[in-house]
Amino acid sequence: MTKTAIDILDLNPLLSSFKEEVLMGLSQNQKQLHPKLFYDVKGSRLFNQITTLPEYYLTRVEKEILATYHSDISSFIGNDASLIELGCGSEEKIQLILETLQQSKCYIPIDISEEALENTVEKLMDTNPLLEVQAIRADYTQALSFLSREQGKKKVILFLGSTLGNFEVGDRNYFLQQLATYLNPGDGLMIGIDLKKSPTILEAAYNDAAGVTASFNKNLLHRINRELGANFQVEQFEHRALFNEEESRIEMHLVSKINQDVLIGEESFSFSAEETIHTENSYKFDLEDFQLTLKKAGLHFSKAWIDPQSYFAVTYIEPLKG
Repeated sequence: MTKTAIDILDLNPLLSSFKEEVLMGLSQNQKQLHPKLFYDVKGSRLFNQITTLPEYYLTRVEKEILATYHSDISSFIGNDASLIELGCGSEEKIQLILETLQQSKCYIPIDISEEALENTVEKLMDTNPLLEVQAIRADYTQALSFLSREQGKKKVILFLGSTLGNFEVGDRNYFLQQLATYLNPGDGLMIGIDLKKSPTILEAAYNDAAGVTASFNKNLLHRINRELGANFQVEQFEHRALFNEEESRIEMHLVSKINQDVLIGEESFSFSAEETIHTENSYKFDLEDFQLTLKKAGLHFSKAWIDPQSYFAVTYIEPLKG
């Protein structure tokens, strides 16, 4: 069987360079690296492993919601909508949605990882040979203007996996406002959000016993060494994930075990023992507060599908009328 050629529109020039992002982040008083930098080829593979771990309930529960409420979800999407997925990850969740729809044959995945796009599209086209696909390689926060090209047909934007929780509050509000500007009357937006729950459950999800999340976090340092010629001693950093109750978020850090200096090209960065690089936040949501956030952004909360334990919610959102 001949492998299907996958047409990927590369908007990579819109991206800030990896080096610029790293140098800027490590120059802050609280050193930080943006979570989008995790996703080189190895990072994408490690994240896919994380989603299968017993402690990491998020992906499993979200797929259960999509499978359980597929009929109701499909009634909101309708049968002739273009599906635009921001951050496609694996194909399993979009496949659950496509199986319930009669006529939706237009799928536009947007992802920073070319490998994720190729894997998702290849698997989907094996089971949906008539699927019309336009894959876009881009940071979706910088490629939203592309959505305005989808005119004259209903579009439903999919933002699953609780990725919205990685945004800082101000960035999240701005992102939702931007999404609202690209939605026409009748369009929809599906967002997955991780709900507030016991800190014990939350911390276990980001500190798995197998150490895959630790490898995922540390892989960012390996990537900087490989791509920027840096000299991080990765073994001298440890993974740490903790729940910040005041901010209602899981924080992931890379913690320096010793006093050390790291070179990236001609730039030198000093670390004291126990100093951290803040690599990710994952905010946890209260559904009522989330509805107020949507309203301020010009969006209308229409429906939430929630698992029996109230761990996770898949929401359907529309633009405010008038």
